[in-house]
Amino acid sequence: MASAGLLRATLTLLTGGALAQALPLLLGPWLARLYSPQEFGIYHLFAAVAANLAVIGCARYEFALPLAADAREADALRLLCLALLAAVTLLSAVVAAWWAWSSAVTWPLWLPLAVAALGVLSLATLWATRQQRFHALAGARVLQHGGGAAAQVAAGLAQGGLHGLIAAPIAAALAAFALLRLPLGRGVSTTTADLQAAARRHREFPLLNTPHAFLGALQDTVTMALITAQLGAAAGGAWGLALRYLKAPATLVGGALSQALYPRLASAGIAGGITVEARATVRRAMLALAAIAAPLVALLWVLGPDLFAWAFGERWREAGELARALALYIGVHFVASPLAVVTMAWGAQAWALRLALVGQAAFLLALALGLQFGSLAAAGWAVSIVTAAYFGWYFFKLATWPVVREEAA
Repeated sequence: MASAGLLRATLTLLTGGALAQALPLLLGPWLARLYSPQEFGIYHLFAAVAANLAVIGCARYEFALPLAADAREADALRLLCLALLAAVTLLSAVVAAWWAWSSAVTWPLWLPLAVAALGVLSLATLWATRQQRFHALAGARVLQHGGGAAAQVAAGLAQGGLHGLIAAPIAAALAAFALLRLPLGRGVSTTTADLQAAARRHREFPLLNTPHAFLGALQDTVTMALITAQLGAAAGGAWGLALRYLKAPATLVGGALSQALYPRLASAGIAGGITVEARATVRRAMLALAAIAAPLVALLWVLGPDLFAWAFGERWREAGELARALALYIGVHFVASPLAVVTMAWGAQAWALRLALVGQAAFLLALALGLQFGSLAAAGWAVSIVTAAYFGWYFFKLATWPVVREEAA
């Protein structure tokens, strides 16, 4: 019955995710003709910086919501997240002002609104996940991803340029947040002591998960900075477009599975470790994801450049060459993406942080070395080789995680 419940929840989220991803994928060729590679390059750099700040907006306390003991503690976590996000949004406004002044451009001024929108949406998503409101979560994903792409097309048709490209997904994130109906006021019975108790009990999230998430987002920021500095904004645009399409399946399937898997694993723990069934659930998830990833990798190896040139125009063929080079990385990332919640549920965030630091350092080193050959494709092949080895070790460790064999009846 538990497996059936997980399947139903995953399918609900997967349906919403399919609709959410269908619009960006279908509208992508139009977007590639409305905006130049240079505009896409700047947009993806901005989006990486915004995500880097937003990911620490709530100090990751929102991910403790499915673990909260009761409604009172959950409400305390919600209020704590809102207070922290307000502070990070203020910090991002300072960063935006400096960025705009030093670069003599105005588009960085969107940064605080982007950080606030992404932060409250993450909080609202985990609030709805705790309540297992899977239909609302599916609808929010449609609004955020599908609505964002549609809004970018509208902005392009209206000659909105780079500002329209940036503002459209911000508006979509705010619409998704509104759909999830997160309470913004103070709870009737929540006290300062409740806030302090919740912060102490779940302190591993700011202490361990926040650095993990921040460094993961920093990888994207540094990646865009390295590519743009080495090869120019157009190359950054090719990287951004390729990754947007290549990671779409992981966003679709991985996001749906992780939202359904996290509360299931969080409730399956027992004193002293995890159950045999919890580990078996993760193994089944890995095998299913690998079965989907394998043909995607093969398709990119065979047809990547021609597919991108046909879909987006000949000026985007370089993105297709990059797609071929990154195919193996995309395959292992597809499997790994939804498994990020496993170590949260299993209380292994310190181990996950140490391993992630190694992986991020290896990724950036491979990228930098590949860029020395003067092409995105060389960088892509270097990244694929290194990350395949890294994720292979990660999958092995999860599949052989120690279990407590004396399970409760």
